[in-house]
Amino acid sequence: MASPALDSPTAPVRPAPSPPGRRRARLTDLPEVRWAALSALAFLCALPLDLTEAPAWAWGPLYAVCYAAGGWEPALAGLRALRGRTLDVDLLMVVAALGAAAIGQFLDGGLLIVIFAVSGALEALATRRTADSVRGLLDLAPATAVRLLPTGREETVAADGLAVGDTVLVRPGERLPADGTVLSGRSDVDQAGITGEPLPAAKAPGDEVYAGTLNGSGALRVRVGKEAGDTVVARIVALVEEASATKAPTQLFVEKIEQRYSVGVVVATLALLAVPLTLGADFTETLLRAMTFMIVASPCALVLSTMPPLLSAIATAGRHGVLVKSAVVMERLGTVDRVALDKTGTLTEGTPRVTAVHGEPAALALAAAAELPSEHPLGRAVVAEARARGLAIPEASAFAAEPGRGVRARVDGREVTVRRAPGEHADTAVEVLVDGERAAVLEFADRLRGGAAEAVGALTRLTGTAPTLLTGDNAGAAERIAREAGLADVRSGLLPQDKAAVVREWEAAGSRVLMVGDGVNDAPALAAAHTGVAMGRAGSDLALETADAVVVRDELAALPAVVALSRRARRLVVQNLVIAAVCVGGLVVWDLAGHLPLPLGVAGHEGSTVLVGLNGLRLLRDAAWRRAASS
Repeated sequence: MASPALDSPTAPVRPAPSPPGRRRARLTDLPEVRWAALSALAFLCALPLDLTEAPAWAWGPLYAVCYAAGGWEPALAGLRALRGRTLDVDLLMVVAALGAAAIGQFLDGGLLIVIFAVSGALEALATRRTADSVRGLLDLAPATAVRLLPTGREETVAADGLAVGDTVLVRPGERLPADGTVLSGRSDVDQAGITGEPLPAAKAPGDEVYAGTLNGSGALRVRVGKEAGDTVVARIVALVEEASATKAPTQLFVEKIEQRYSVGVVVATLALLAVPLTLGADFTETLLRAMTFMIVASPCALVLSTMPPLLSAIATAGRHGVLVKSAVVMERLGTVDRVALDKTGTLTEGTPRVTAVHGEPAALALAAAAELPSEHPLGRAVVAEARARGLAIPEASAFAAEPGRGVRARVDGREVTVRRAPGEHADTAVEVLVDGERAAVLEFADRLRGGAAEAVGALTRLTGTAPTLLTGDNAGAAERIAREAGLADVRSGLLPQDKAAVVREWEAAGSRVLMVGDGVNDAPALAAAHTGVAMGRAGSDLALETADAVVVRDELAALPAVVALSRRARRLVVQNLVIAAVCVGGLVVWDLAGHLPLPLGVAGHEGSTVLVGLNGLRLLRDAAWRRAASS
C-alpha cells in the first residue's frame, strides 16, 4: 500500500494538526454573566451602607446600578412577550422588584433582582458550554487554504472565504479546507472522521472529498463544490447547536401551564391588593403582602427545573465524545428498553487484520518485507500478521509507492508488488505479485471494537433486554462478530428497508428502540427508531442527518454511559420539580395564612430557583460522566 513517508520526495509529509483542545466558555465571555456580576457587585457595595444607615446618596446610586444591570434584560424580554400577548415570568419578577423599591424596600427588591439575574446567568452558562463542547469536538477543517489563481499563482486565503468553483491545492499531510472534487493528483485520504470509512480512501481525479479529512502522501488539486456553511462538518455543527433551542416534553408541559398560571398569579395579586384596601387595610402593609405573594407564587423554580439538568447532560456527553442534538433526545435516551446494533463500523473498529492467505505461504513474508516501510493500514496488517506467525521478514530495497494503488520493492533479488486485487473488494483483499506472477491473495476483516462485549453487557443490564445485531453482511461474518461480542440474536443479510421494518415492528409492540449505526444503509432504521445514534466518528452524511446523537470517538462504552447519564438527568428533573413545588406551595400557604416577610419570601423563592438550577448543573462535572460509565 502507498506510504505517506516515502511517496513524494519533493513534498515531505507534514505532521497532522493536533486535535483541537477543549474550548470551554469563560464566565466573562457571556453578557448574562457580566450583567449579573455587575448587579451583584453593586448590591454588595450598597448593602453595608444601607444596613449602617448611611445617607441615601451613598447607597441609592448603587441600588440603581444593581436594578438596571440585573433587570434590563428580563424586563425587555418580558415586554416583548407582553407585546405578543403573553405574560412572561421575567416581567413578574421585575415588577415585584420595582414594587418593593416603590415602598422603600430597596434591599428586598435588589436581592430579588440579583438572585434572578444569577439564575439566568447559570442557565446561559450551561447552554453556552453545550455549544462550546460541540464546536471543540468538530473543529476539523483548517482555518486557511491555498487557492490557485488562473495564472497559476498561489495565494493563502481564509477557508470560509472559498467560493464554489475555486481550485485549492492540498499538500501531503494537510487537512482539506472544503468539500469538493479532485481535479488532479492521487492520494489516500483519511476521512474516517467524516464518513466513518475504516481505511484511507484512494482519491483520483473525479472523486469527491470532504472538508476536515486528512490528506495522505500525494498532492491534490480540488475544485470547491460547496460553500463553507454547507460542508458536512458545518451541517454537523448546525444540527447539534439546535440542542439549546429545543425543549423536552416536560419542559413543554411546564410552558403550557406557565401562561395560565402567571395570569392566575397576577389576578390573585390584584385581589390581595384590592380587597384589603377596600376594607380599610393599611396601604404599605397590603402592598408588601401582595408583592410577597406575587414573588413566592411565580413559577420560576418550576420553569428552571427541567432544562438545566438536560442541557448539562448534553454538555457533559459532548465533552466525552457523544453529541446529543437536543434536550428531547437526551430525555428519550433514558427511556429506551431495546437496542439494535449495526455490525460494520459499529461493533467493528475498522482496523483490518489478515484472515486468510491463499497461495504460496512464503508470499506473506515477501509482502511484509515490501510493506514494512508503508504506513497504510493494510500494509501494517500484513506486517503484523507475518510477525504474529513468527515469519522472518527479509530486507527490501528500491521501495516505491503509488498513492491509492499499492507498493513495490525488491526482496531477495525478486520484484514484489502488493496491490489491490482486481475484481475483488479493495478493502478486503490484495494480491501479491512476485516477478509479475500472482503468488498469493491476502484477505482482510475488521476487528471487533475494544470493549464491545462489555458495552453489550452494560446495555443489557440497563434495558433488561440483550441487544440485537442487524446487518446486511452474510450470516457467517455476522455470527463470528456476534459470538465475539456476546450477542445471541443475530439478523443478517438485511437490506436497509428490512432493518427499518424490524425496528418498526418492535416500536409497534411498545418497545422504545435505540438504533446504533453508521452508514447510509442504517438511515431508515435510525429514523424509525425511538432514538438513533450514529457511530463512525461522524458516520455517513445521511446517517448524521437522520440520527439523534453521534458517537464521535468510536467508543462503544459511551453508549451505555450516555443512557445512564440520561436517566440521571431525568431523576434530577423529578427532584427539581418536587423541590420547586414544595417551596412554592409552602411559601404561598405561609403568606396567605400568616405573615411572610418580603425578604424571607424573596430569599425562599429565589433561593429555591437557584437551588434547582445548581442541582441541574451538577451534571456538568466530569464526575457525572464517570459515575454514569461505571454504573
